[in-house]
Amino acid sequence: MNKNYGILIGIILLVIIAGIGSAIVIAQYSGAVTVNIETNGADITVETSTLPFSSGPSSMEQEVAQYLANAIKNPNSTMESIKTDITAIGKKYNYDEVTVNLKSQFGENQLPLPAVVSGDSMYPTLNDGQNLMVLKTKNFKVGDIVISKHDEYNLLVKRVGKIEANRVYLMSDNKNVETIYEGNYIITKTPLNTWVPRDYIIGVVKEY
Repeated sequence: MNKNYGILIGIILLVIIAGIGSAIVIAQYSGAVTVNIETNGADITVETSTLPFSSGPSSMEQEVAQYLANAIKNPNSTMESIKTDITAIGKKYNYDEVTVNLKSQFGENQLPLPAVVSGDSMYPTLNDGQNLMVLKTKNFKVGDIVISKHDEYNLLVKRVGKIEANRVYLMSDNKNVETIYEGNYIITKTPLNTWVPRDYIIGVVKEY
């Protein structure tokens, strides 16, 4: 009788200990988490913090870093879309409250975009193949060099020449006119200047 009672007590203790262990694991992956990100557009550091625990799971930090490696380079990403996507990652780890803080060389929650010049339309200011760092923003002025979407050429790097209501006139720094002779035809090629919708502007070139 006493032996069976002792066995029963032992089983109950094991169940309680196992339950406590499970509760600790669940607690570590639930509640609130803060995701702190530092990036210069090339390098990315991700750290998570939770209460009462000091940090979130390393697997979550790795998943966020891998996601950011692509999101930072995506011209269409925004702080809002990045926060939404990282919140979704957090929910996979059972965090029901996710706070995302991003810090770059441009400040808090200021998103950088690395880019590379293609072509010579901005020569001599910018050269073909030159690396740029862009601040994603809708705040720009005449004279700024910006990255813009374009219906035909995908992305352009140009200087803002005019701003009128909902459209922006983009200009090339290269003013050279190239004349090509083909048989009886003369072809004149000039660097592209064009109007684009204001919301096509992705950001301002800050580093080049």
